[in-house]
Amino acid sequence: MRAVFWLLTLAALAVGLALAARYNEGYVLLVLPPWRAEVSLNLFLLLCIAGFFAIYLLARAVSHTLGLPRAVAEFRRRRQQEKASVALRDAWRLLQEGRYGHAIRCVEKAGPDQAGAGMLALAGWRAAHALRDAGRIAHWAALVRGHDGAGLRAARLMTEAEFALEERRFDDARDALQQLAARQGRHIAALRLSLRAEQGLGNWREVARLVRQLEKHQALTAEQAAPIRSRAVREALRALRDDPSGLMRYWHELDDADRAEAALALETARALSTAGDCREAQRVIEDALDERWDAGLVLAYGECGKPGEPAGDVLGRIAQAEKWLQRMPRDGALLLTLGRLCRQQQLWGKARSYLEAALAIAPSRAAHVELAQLLDQLEESALAIRHYRAAAML
Repeated sequence: MRAVFWLLTLAALAVGLALAARYNEGYVLLVLPPWRAEVSLNLFLLLCIAGFFAIYLLARAVSHTLGLPRAVAEFRRRRQQEKASVALRDAWRLLQEGRYGHAIRCVEKAGPDQAGAGMLALAGWRAAHALRDAGRIAHWAALVRGHDGAGLRAARLMTEAEFALEERRFDDARDALQQLAARQGRHIAALRLSLRAEQGLGNWREVARLVRQLEKHQALTAEQAAPIRSRAVREALRALRDDPSGLMRYWHELDDADRAEAALALETARALSTAGDCREAQRVIEDALDERWDAGLVLAYGECGKPGEPAGDVLGRIAQAEKWLQRMPRDGALLLTLGRLCRQQQLWGKARSYLEAALAIAPSRAAHVELAQLLDQLEESALAIRHYRAAAML
């Protein structure tokens, strides 16, 4: 429909111009002494229009001719960009496919002066590292460092940290990540690498902190974070076992959920007990048992103190354990602990009754040995030998 409309418009315009030219009797007189020319107005208008188009076409031709070198240079630049884009795409595709040799050849074919040379060098660096080609690794790493100013510094540092972790160079990985954090902070991927670096270096307090951050940002699920954090806290506690005051400061810095974990409380209590601080060990176990009952903690409650050294508030622990016994009268671990505590306090009769009750409920090697040692002290050797044999049989 639109084509018909324009066709009718052009036909009407042609008819109008033909009629106007037919009835136009004007003329143009051109005088240049001694010459004189007279032409019709219609012809003059046609010549003017034709001359305008001729001059316009000539000017365009001159302009294109003068701009030809620049156009050729622009064409070559676009071709180079297209070639570099194809090479970059193919290099990273081959890298992800695991075809590292093909990726390196693709990068080398593109040339170092192509557009996107930094990303091409990064692809070549990763491919060379996968092939363990030391010469190419050094070459491409140097090229990537040369593009730090082009926005590749963060990518270079992350790659350096990743490669250092693979080669177990944990100090180098941490240095690279610290440089990254100083300029741009730490994102989730950097936190993950930092976690691996600190684990490798045995910096367990920092590991626990990083796990909390990753869990907060949902980079680790609760199931993934729990064993890592638990191990980190245990290792940190072990490192402080010779410093009871520092151990307690770190213990109080932990979250309530960590302090309620039986394994961590047990590790702390044993470290404090080894250091001779039985009163603090007693408090740690009591607080943990108030949150969650655990047989291992109950047994550790009766083991505090080194041989020949004071074992803390034994009478207070006996009183507390007897309160627990009112709630759990058939707990074998609690009865064994009470027997041990009463034996430490030289309450021979109570110790014997608790140990015999523990054996009646849950026979164990520890209870047999404890009772046998008590019977030796009471000079009942025959009965003690019987319990020693029973312990050997378990």
